Amino acid sequence: VVGYIKAGRDEGAELMAGGSRLTGGPYDGGNFIAPTVFGAVSDKMTIAREEIFGPVISAMPFDTLDEAVARANATPYGLAAGIFTSHLGTAHKLARRIKAGSVWVNMYHAIDPAVPFGGMKMSGYGREGGIEHLHEYLETKSIWIQTD
Repeated sequence: VVGYIKAGRDEGAELMAGGSRLTGGPYDGGNFIAPTVFGAVSDKMTIAREEIFGPVISAMPFDTLDEAVARANATPYGLAAGIFTSHLGTAHKLARRIKAGSVWVNMYHAIDPAVPFGGMKMSGYGREGGIEHLHEYLETKSIWIQTD
C-alpha cells in the first residue's frame, strides 16, 4: 500500500489526506496506513488502474455516467464497485453496466456468507459464499454413448 501511495505522489496525483503510516499506541504493533485520498488523478496513473487493498481512494470527477462506466470498466480488474446516488433506477442501470463481481449502492463492503462474492476479469475466478461456492467442490462428467 505504501508503494501505491508513493506511486501516486511520483506520478503527480495530489495527496489530499493521509498518505502515511499511523503510529503511537495500538498502531505501534503493526503496519497501519492512514485513510488516504488522492485528487488530480488521471486514468493513466497506477493508482487509477490497479486494485489497492488498503485505505486509498482516487477522487476522479466525471461529466457523464457513460464516462464513469467507461472509466470503471477500463481497468483489468473487477472485484467490486460502489455507487452513491439518490436515484434507484440509475443505480440499477449502472450496476448492470459495471463489470465487477459485487456492486454496493449507497454503502460499501457489505458481505454475507449466504451471498456469492468474487471478482471479474483479473480479480478472480469463481465465487465464495452461497450455493455457488459449492460448485468448486463438484466435478462434472460428460458421458457419451452410441447405441447403434
